[in-house]
Amino acid sequence: MDLSVWLEDHAEAFPDRPAIRFEARVLSYRDAYDRARQLAGILQTRFGIRRGDRVAHLGYNSPDFILLVFACARLGAILVPLNWRLAPREHAYILGNADASLLLYEDSFQPVADELATFVPNCRQVTLDRSTHGKPFLDEETELPADGLDAGTSLDLPVLIVYTSGTTGHPKGAMLSQNALLWNARNAIAMQEITAEDHVLTTLPMFHVGGLNIQTLPVLYVGGLVTLHRRFDVARFWQSLKEDRPSLTVLVPTQIVALQNHAGWPGADFSSFRLITTGSSVVPVGLIEAVHARGVPITQVYGSTETAPYAAGLAIAETRSHAGSVGKAAPHCLLRVVNDDGVDCAAGERGEILVKGPNVMSGYWRNPEETEAALQNGWFHTGDIGHLDKDGRLYVDDRKKDLIISGGENIYPAELEAILLEDERIAEAAVIASPDEQWGEVALAVVVAKPDAVLDEADILAIFDGKLARFKHPKRVAFIAALPRNAMGKSQKFRLRAMLAEPAS
Repeated sequence: MDLSVWLEDHAEAFPDRPAIRFEARVLSYRDAYDRARQLAGILQTRFGIRRGDRVAHLGYNSPDFILLVFACARLGAILVPLNWRLAPREHAYILGNADASLLLYEDSFQPVADELATFVPNCRQVTLDRSTHGKPFLDEETELPADGLDAGTSLDLPVLIVYTSGTTGHPKGAMLSQNALLWNARNAIAMQEITAEDHVLTTLPMFHVGGLNIQTLPVLYVGGLVTLHRRFDVARFWQSLKEDRPSLTVLVPTQIVALQNHAGWPGADFSSFRLITTGSSVVPVGLIEAVHARGVPITQVYGSTETAPYAAGLAIAETRSHAGSVGKAAPHCLLRVVNDDGVDCAAGERGEILVKGPNVMSGYWRNPEETEAALQNGWFHTGDIGHLDKDGRLYVDDRKKDLIISGGENIYPAELEAILLEDERIAEAAVIASPDEQWGEVALAVVVAKPDAVLDEADILAIFDGKLARFKHPKRVAFIAALPRNAMGKSQKFRLRAMLAEPAS
C-alpha cells in the first residue's frame, strides 16, 4: 500500500470529478491517477528509479510536482523538492548530500541545471518540458505501467526529504514518511474541517511543507479541488478569487501584507472563503484583525518542516476569541512546553515546545548527530519558546534561536556568517534579525573590520553575490568595534540586538 491509493480510490468512485486546476488545464481524478502512474512508469523504466532512490525536482508549482509525490510513493522512491530561490551552489550541496539519482527540472531553470551539471556530474538531469531520449518525458500516449509496480512499497518508507536550513550553515534533510503525510493530512482535515466540497487555492511554493501539506494534499485526500498557481502574484490572486471562488487558502503574513497594500484589497469579494489559514512566523494580531474585518475567519497553524508541518492549530470557532494563539495540539499530536530541566511548565510559564506524533519526521537524512539531538524519547525538540494557557492553547513567544524569518523564508545566520568570515578584510561578523515593514524582518550583518581594511555597506553586500539566494542576503550592515562576548568567548547576540536597537545619542 502507498499514498497513490488516495488518487486511485477517487478515480474509481468519481473519475470525472475535477482534482487539479492549473492555468488552462483541469485534471480529473482519473486524469491525475493515470498521470501519476505514467510518471512512476517512466521513472522506473526509462531512468531505473527503484525503492529508496532520490529524485529531485526544480521548478515552480505545477500538477506534475504534486503527482511526483504519488509517483515516488508508488515506487518507494523519495522526492527531494528544491527551493528555486536558492543559488546553484546551495542546490549542489543538497543534490550531493541527498545523493540524488535524477534531477527533473523545468525549462526555465536550464541555466541552473547547466551549472549544476559541473557540480554534481553523477546526478542525471532531464527537463520536464522538452524531449528526452527522442520522446517527450510525459505525454498522453505514454504507456501505463503494469499493475504491481508498487510491490514492496510501504507507508513506513520515506517519500520526501525536505531540506531546512541548519544551524551549522548547511541545510538538513528532514525525512518524511508516507505515514507522516497521511497523518499530517488527517490533522489538517480535522483542524480546518476540510471536506470533498472544498476548493483550495494554492499560491505558496510547494517545495515548502506549508504549501504542499497544509491544504493541497489534504484536500486531494478527501476528494476536493485544488486550483494551483505557478507562483504567488497579487493580481492573479484577485482574478482567481473572482473567477474560481475558492473556499480555502493559506497565506503567510508577507502575502497578506502584499494583498492589503494592493489597490484590489478594498473592493475584493472574500465571500467565497470560509477560512484562511496562516503561519510560518509570528503573525501580528493586526493582520489577523484585518482579515476578520473582511468577514473571514483566519486560523493559525503551528509546526515546522520536521512535523510535516501540522502540529497545532486554532479551532475555527475560536479564531476571533483567541487571536494570537496557534491553538491546541492537532488530533494526532501531543504538545509539551518544558523548562531547561525537561519538566513540564505550568500554564503561562515559558519553555521549549516539544511535539510528538506520527506526522513527525523519522530523522535527518544521513545526520545521526542532529537526529539524536532533535528526537529524544519520541519527542521532537523544536527549539521554539512558547507557553500554554490554562485550557491548553499554545502561544509562540519566540522562534528557534537566532532564526530569521523573512517573508516566510527561513534564514539561518550561521550560513551568512560563514561567508562573511571567508573575506580576509573581516575580523569578526554576526548576523541578526532587523525589523522590516515589508518582510517582517531581514538579515542585518554586523561586521568588525580588520584594522587596515576600508569597508562600506556596499562592499559587505557584494560578498554574497552568487553565493546565496537573494532573499538570504543581508539588507542592512552595521560596523562596530568588537562583538560582545561572554567569558567563554561566545558572541552574545541578545546584547548585540540590544546595542543596535538603542537610538543613536
